[in-house]
Amino acid sequence: METLWFCLVAAMIAAYVVLDGFDLGAGIVHLVAARTDAERRLVLRSIGPFWDGNEVWLLAAGGTLYFAFPALYASSFSGFYLPLMIVLWLLILRGIAIESRGHIDSPTWRPLWDAVFSLSSGLLAIFYGAALGNVVRGVPLDADGWFFEPLWTDFRLGPEPGIIDWYTILVGLLAFAALAAHGALWVALRTDGGLRDRARRIGRLVWWGVAALTAIVTLVTFRVQPSVPARLVAQRWGLVFPLLALAGLMVMRIARGRGADRRAFAGSCVYLAGMLASAAFGVYPCLLPAVTDPAYALTVHNAAAAEHGLRVGLVWWIPGMALAVCYFAFVYRTFAGKARPEGEGY
Repeated sequence: METLWFCLVAAMIAAYVVLDGFDLGAGIVHLVAARTDAERRLVLRSIGPFWDGNEVWLLAAGGTLYFAFPALYASSFSGFYLPLMIVLWLLILRGIAIESRGHIDSPTWRPLWDAVFSLSSGLLAIFYGAALGNVVRGVPLDADGWFFEPLWTDFRLGPEPGIIDWYTILVGLLAFAALAAHGALWVALRTDGGLRDRARRIGRLVWWGVAALTAIVTLVTFRVQPSVPARLVAQRWGLVFPLLALAGLMVMRIARGRGADRRAFAGSCVYLAGMLASAAFGVYPCLLPAVTDPAYALTVHNAAAAEHGLRVGLVWWIPGMALAVCYFAFVYRTFAGKARPEGEGY
């Protein structure tokens, strides 16, 4: 039962990254792909019906984590308090930027919020990547399962690392590049004309960075966290996840070259899901590895709620997720197609 809930939490995090990732990526390329006020408004219209709903998956993942693995929730939210507050403020600023941009028709007002939107989106991508890097690398847990990390120390790995070191920065840069490519492909899929052409070019250029950083981060991760390659060797069926990510990366490249925007975006979705699944498989059964002593790690066994509670929770989780999936299917079907400059909003 603990493993099932681990998979469910991982699936919801992957859903959040794939879905909210394209509007984060659209924010990253917002100032580069769109050159006029009308084009920037069109970028916002392409994500307008979706961006706030996509964040539901972040809330759902957090709620499920709190229910299924309360010890992990308590430890991580205490130890990661400072970066969590930064992420919260970035989410707030991003939402304010999207909603406030069109309230005043001013040559300074709109560029200000465009810059806030782009900056907050980029920083969120980097912080999300750094968070994943911390989970894979491990944190300085004590015997009671608690820890605290400063924002940075000496940027080196060791028994007392900071939130930010050279490894987590590297993972953050990969997340930034991957979501920038994801967002560029979304903008290309949802728009026409010069904006679409520039988004395609951005996606083509950023792809090389994603491919290079994927290779570098993979090799470095094998050195930083030896349990990841050891698990892949011990259970070779898990190789399906990195192979899935590689296939998605290649589909992005081939489909974009053929002008198949929908297929290229689907490849990006598969790449992101495959990378996250690879990370989850690599650290399992750990939820939060310990750099102090491997015995201090929080695992699916010592951090999970009681068996009876997990079984009862599953009864309520299934219909709740079914409603969420139906809602998202309806919204994405209703607002399918190209974004248009006509109408109200953004």
